[in-house]
Amino acid sequence: MSLVDEEEKQRSVLAPEFYRKMLAVRLFEQRAIELYTRGEIRGVIHPYIGEEAVAVGACAVLNNDDYVVSTHRGHGHCIAKGASLDRMMAELLGRSNGYCRGKGGSMHLATFEVGMLGAIGIVAAGIPIAVGAGLSVKLRKTRQVVICFFGDGAVNQGAFHEGLNMAAVWNLPVVFLCENNFYAISTHVSRVSAVTEVARRSCAYDIPGKRVDGNSVWAVYEAVQEAVARARHGHGPSLIEALTYRHEGHYKGDPGHYRPPEELKKWQRKDPIKKLRKELLAKNWLEPKALEELEQEVAQDVQRAVEFARKSPYPAEEELTSDIFGGDHRK
Repeated sequence: MSLVDEEEKQRSVLAPEFYRKMLAVRLFEQRAIELYTRGEIRGVIHPYIGEEAVAVGACAVLNNDDYVVSTHRGHGHCIAKGASLDRMMAELLGRSNGYCRGKGGSMHLATFEVGMLGAIGIVAAGIPIAVGAGLSVKLRKTRQVVICFFGDGAVNQGAFHEGLNMAAVWNLPVVFLCENNFYAISTHVSRVSAVTEVARRSCAYDIPGKRVDGNSVWAVYEAVQEAVARARHGHGPSLIEALTYRHEGHYKGDPGHYRPPEELKKWQRKDPIKKLRKELLAKNWLEPKALEELEQEVAQDVQRAVEFARKSPYPAEEELTSDIFGGDHRK
């Protein structure tokens, strides 16, 4: 069997699960938006719709005990890493059965059960946390790997330089993955960066840097697979830039008027889920009936998560100050 045939065979095995997870992220997000507009979710929702291939392609490479550090747009990373839809939805609805007992909400999802160290609401703040986790792995000699997700808006923060420099100096097992959707809230990357190709910044730290199509789950998977193998074998960090695009505004409620309509339409035509679905059918990796059944299963999973969340209790009043301070704060 040729190398091309082997790659095609591997893709035929991976593709249905990749599609299932990408669809789960999309449907979860759509239901979260619906619940938010109905007032069932408080706070802010930052949709990940359009960027699903990055999370799924990257996390598919990881082991359960590997770590992920996420951002304010973190639902997709959590689902891709294996978090429960039920407990995620409960967290969004502020219920005590949520991963953070209803106190973290959309922007602060975390579950150590699957290595999700947390979604961080502050831009670039996850980078030093990922470096710390990478140092822990190196000291404990556990051969784990850390993937740190961040957006293009993070790359001009001091934490980006400090984090990548320290990871390179200490040869830490961290994969820095920039989800470049071109806009930091409403500011296009070209207005604030002299070097708009984020991957080129890797040369400042003497580490590998690669730009990939973030709407191709295969391109992300292969690039991250190479970077993770490098990190796991003690060869240090890498920087990957995945070019992608959010179909929604920065947050639900942002009309996104700063983006040209033709630009949005162009990227919507590159929808990563539609792209993979088309490939599944064209290459007979799934029969139409099997694909339809898979889609129905995912929709049912998301609906069950909503029902689970709605039936879950709110935190008790006496829990107001629990999980806030280390030890007994009254002493």
